[in-house]
Amino acid sequence: MSACTPTRHDDANPKEHSHEPHSPPARPRGPRLTGADASASIAVFLIALPLSLGIALATGAPLQAGLVAAAVGGVVVGRLGGAPLQVSGPAAGLTVVTAELIQRYGWRTTCAITVLAGLTQLGLGLLRVARTALAVSPAIVHGMLAGIGVTIAVAQLHIVLGGTPHSSVLLNLRDLPAQLAQVQTASLAVSALTLALLLAWPRLPGRGGRLLRAMPAPLVAVTGATACAALLGFSLPKVDLPSWSSHALAGLPEGPVLGLIAAVLTITLVCSVQSLLGAVAVDKLIAARPELSARVGRADLDRELLGQGAANVVSGALGGLPVAGVAVRSTANVNAGAVSRNSTMLHGVLVVIAALLMVPVLELIPLASLAALVMAVGIQMVSLHHIRTVTRHREVLVYAVTTLGVVFIGVLEGVTLGIGMAVGVALHRLTRTRITHHEEEGVHHVRVRGQLTFLAVPRLSRTLHLVPQGARAVVELDGSFMDHAAYEALQDWQNTQAAHGGTVELVGRRTGVRIGEPTGPAGFHLDGRPGTPDTSGCRCHPWTPWRNHQCAIPETGTSDRAGSPAGGSGSTDEDTHTPEDTMPSDLTGRLVTPSAAVGTPTDPTTALAPGDPPADGPETTSTASTTAPAPTTATGTGTGTGTGTGTGTGRQLARGISAFQRNTAPLVRGELARLAREGQQPSQLFLTCADSRLVTSMITSSGPGDLFVVRNVGNLVPPPGEESGDDSVAAAIEYGVDVLRVRSITVCGHSGCGAMQALLASDQDTVETPLHRWLRHGGPSVARMADGSRPTARLAGRAAADAVEQLCLTNVIQQLEHLRAHDSVSRALRAGELELHGMYFHVGEAQAYLLADGGEDEVFDHVGVADLSA
Repeated sequence: MSACTPTRHDDANPKEHSHEPHSPPARPRGPRLTGADASASIAVFLIALPLSLGIALATGAPLQAGLVAAAVGGVVVGRLGGAPLQVSGPAAGLTVVTAELIQRYGWRTTCAITVLAGLTQLGLGLLRVARTALAVSPAIVHGMLAGIGVTIAVAQLHIVLGGTPHSSVLLNLRDLPAQLAQVQTASLAVSALTLALLLAWPRLPGRGGRLLRAMPAPLVAVTGATACAALLGFSLPKVDLPSWSSHALAGLPEGPVLGLIAAVLTITLVCSVQSLLGAVAVDKLIAARPELSARVGRADLDRELLGQGAANVVSGALGGLPVAGVAVRSTANVNAGAVSRNSTMLHGVLVVIAALLMVPVLELIPLASLAALVMAVGIQMVSLHHIRTVTRHREVLVYAVTTLGVVFIGVLEGVTLGIGMAVGVALHRLTRTRITHHEEEGVHHVRVRGQLTFLAVPRLSRTLHLVPQGARAVVELDGSFMDHAAYEALQDWQNTQAAHGGTVELVGRRTGVRIGEPTGPAGFHLDGRPGTPDTSGCRCHPWTPWRNHQCAIPETGTSDRAGSPAGGSGSTDEDTHTPEDTMPSDLTGRLVTPSAAVGTPTDPTTALAPGDPPADGPETTSTASTTAPAPTTATGTGTGTGTGTGTGTGRQLARGISAFQRNTAPLVRGELARLAREGQQPSQLFLTCADSRLVTSMITSSGPGDLFVVRNVGNLVPPPGEESGDDSVAAAIEYGVDVLRVRSITVCGHSGCGAMQALLASDQDTVETPLHRWLRHGGPSVARMADGSRPTARLAGRAAADAVEQLCLTNVIQQLEHLRAHDSVSRALRAGELELHGMYFHVGEAQAYLLADGGEDEVFDHVGVADLSA
């Protein structure tokens, strides 16, 4: 029987399951309306109703147009869109654009422009270009929304104070002092109450507050302000919903052709970008909830664009506002527990019912309350988080130009200015290249900081010609890009220097990487001619062992500069002339052990891995790797270097951490921040050997938060009751299964395991030590291998190479048996909540094998590239 027959199968994407032609489908074709969808639709409806009226008020459109857009956005986009849980409707981001169009062309032509924008979106969706909208710099998008938010807030402030806003921000700002001098107390009181409820309601404390917070804050704010205004008898302008029989529909567009085309493009751009970015944001919300991500797939952006286009066609034709995906309602939909697009569609139906049956109630709402609500939304669109983000990425200038352009000129003009500024900033970064030259101890150093493009070639050539012909030169390239013109300029100059007897060394200054030399040590030439291979070429990936890092100053060179005797047998010409770099974060390279410094050759291929026996007996220490120095060198004794090896290994650790902080941390900081907020939720418990050659994240292509890793000598799982005073493995198993709820446990053995070698060579007379007591838990594996009645564990295609490999394979199977004896594991297996897997990793071949499922023979199958694509 297989040692890892799965007891449960999870499928994160059930739609990919295929059925035989005669087999009935596993689930109905259309999702059924669930209680979760129904409750979520009510929550979204209660938020959408006041916001739709407020946005219509802010645009100057008929108030019913907001309800039309909300209903169409819910039903049409909900049915046709590619983001099932995104809610669409009238968006605050479209307020300024729509208000300007109404002011310029009138309401019926604005509806026609909305229809044409929807047709344009349909065309873009059919061309499948939705993802190109995501190429717009986030600084431009955030700046556009911030500019719209400022415009909304300034305009609605006039209504809050009891006045009437103008269509221009400048006019609103100009008349604001006069409006402050003529404040209407009733209007200000209702608006203040609306804002107070809007801010305080989500912060109600205690258990009662948690129950009350289930009611959306916008609805509570508007309802409370309306009730107070009615009780106090305030005489204020209120919502006026005319009869649907007099509702204005779209008409033929009237106006200059170029102006209409610009208006259509503006509506298309703002609607599309906001909707597509909203769909991506909803994907992130869904991904943060594993139980939901298993049921709802990722958004189809092209389909979403088609759905938005269809909704705009219908909304414009029916006399509604432009439609786009909206963040507030989408977030509320996900947080309320929606599991399908039925929630979005039902909320649209509820809006239709309210628009037909709740007109008397809606007409009690004071306009000042809606204005305060929309003003709060506008203020929230100026996000401090977005400002900090663009500042950190040095794009605050793009953000500021876009924001100011939208506020003072217009949305389309502001976005155009933002795009121009973004292009200018990119070109500035590309052309900002500093080239310096100085001479130090007869060596000419040319430092290039920035990207080497054809624009920098004249300055590069002038600086290179400052180096005398025949001299020794070091060119430090501190950048990530070199175009063909710069490449040829460097190549021609290098060939000229080599022809006159000079030498040129190209290095990357930030990491100390040696890129090439005209002859020999670098291993290749700039012109591509092969050279003598050497360890100075950069091979520094995150998984490169420390001893193979060739991206910093060798230890002997450092020691010479520190005052140690130079020119000894351990010092090479290469080490002596390695360029200085005073930044500690740039020292990330190879160290030379004391034995190497005095001339003892070191063969990296004979380096010993921790836990493995010496190749030539216990006295062999001269071939130890610098990452695992022999005990005789760890004390710091030796000659030829100014520091001991213990200090060198400390530098290795510091250099490795520094390289992580510089290169890797910026790439993973966002993901680790999410894990820090949400806690760990690994899906796998991975139990493997403590051998330093096993890098679990590398051989499983996993990232932070994926694996709960347990490592010990020999990847052993002591049976319950036999831990000999060490419960660490059992505790980790219990924590992983009962607390973290992992869905599988993998026991991974490996080739050349020192623990298995020790088990085979164990002597009963061996002195009792902690290691000896621990290895006793591997005794059942030895007995299992010697039992002739059991099938022999083997690799697919071949038997085990020797007794050590045979024991490594058998040990994996035996430890799986021990796992089943643990109470937490056995309970999870019986409940179908856990799978067990066996794995073997051949270190020398870099090949993984998985224990086959369902067979009587204990066979480890080869895992190849074809398997990874499945």
